[in-house]
Amino acid sequence: MSEILFAIILGFILFEFTLERLLDYLDSRYWSPELPTELAGIYDAEKYRKSQEYEKVKTRFGILVSSFSLALTAGMLLLQGFAWVSDLAGSISTQPILQGLLFFGILFFASDILGIPFSVYSIFNIEERFGFNKTTVPTYITDKLKGWMLAVILGGGLLSLVMWLYSISGEWFWLIAWAAISFFSIFMSMFYSQIIVPLFNKQKPLEEGPLRDAVMKFSEKVGFKLQNIYVINGSKRSKKANAYFTGLGSKKRIVLYDTLIEERSTEELVAVLAHEIGHYKKKHTLTGLITSLLNTGIILYIFSLVMERPELSAALGAEQPSFHMGMIAFALLYGPISLLTGLVMNVVSRKHEYAADRFAAEHGLSEALQQALIRLSVNNLSNLRPHPATVFFHYSHPPLLKRLEALKKEPKI
Repeated sequence: MSEILFAIILGFILFEFTLERLLDYLDSRYWSPELPTELAGIYDAEKYRKSQEYEKVKTRFGILVSSFSLALTAGMLLLQGFAWVSDLAGSISTQPILQGLLFFGILFFASDILGIPFSVYSIFNIEERFGFNKTTVPTYITDKLKGWMLAVILGGGLLSLVMWLYSISGEWFWLIAWAAISFFSIFMSMFYSQIIVPLFNKQKPLEEGPLRDAVMKFSEKVGFKLQNIYVINGSKRSKKANAYFTGLGSKKRIVLYDTLIEERSTEELVAVLAHEIGHYKKKHTLTGLITSLLNTGIILYIFSLVMERPELSAALGAEQPSFHMGMIAFALLYGPISLLTGLVMNVVSRKHEYAADRFAAEHGLSEALQQALIRLSVNNLSNLRPHPATVFFHYSHPPLLKRLEALKKEPKI
């Protein structure tokens, strides 16, 4: 049985890699040095050429990174590397929870350190070459150290709690662990911007002025109580622009990147915020959180049914079953289901994006939102002509041209 599980794990890893390369190939068929007719008026020829080059460079680099990852994972499986790390953790401590922390800690730090050269090249070569990078070496180093600190404190803490609950709760493990993880997820949804974001970026309330007045006026008009509008110094790391909605209840806030404010008119910014408010008014934020929690519960329940089966650990070469080896094997085996649930969630997410766009259009901001989306996509050198298969598998947002097409169909107000 363990040999069959091993073959399934390796087979899916190879299938996923092949699928990604097929999608890359399909996307490449849409590359062209000539400006397509449907992009006339959105891109000029030189900007389009630059976006195509950016896409090509990112794709080639992505193939290199994923090939390295495939070789590393396959090597760990074929050479029983996971079992070796488990034995190493067991030689340091015989306490199960500490063993698990050491096991996952070694894998995390080894993987992250091996990924540093790729990360550095992406930021300081590719992003620099195309005029996006603002990250300095000291910022990169401090970001990495802070990320490791959070991984140890939050990741290690949550993992310790899950393993402890497993040791004391028996058949009700999945339900109790689900409740604990759900509480943590809701807490982070509410306080992420207050606790985590300040470790990396400065946030300040949007200053009094025409933009704040316009945003507050629109919020009152649509019955959206909003006191928290913040500007984040995204320009510390990149010239790319963005905006997002975060938090629940009284802790909800809208966050604008300073790079977004610098290059958009007040009406365009209000349209972008109207889109974000649309997500909240149509309960997309709450729906997404509930869906995520339900998905977590299903995963934990299925894991609880198989976690004590020795075949899971044996599939990775371990002679003695353990929680952490079973967890790694289960995560690899769950891949096909994760792919399917990801597809469904992307379909729902794209529908939500159309609905949020429609909310802005219903309040007279269709043209302003179209202009904001065009500028955002062009300035970020986004791929405006992805292959439909790539959209189906990977896009949580519809491509720009589809969004513009939908907005143009909305009645003008």
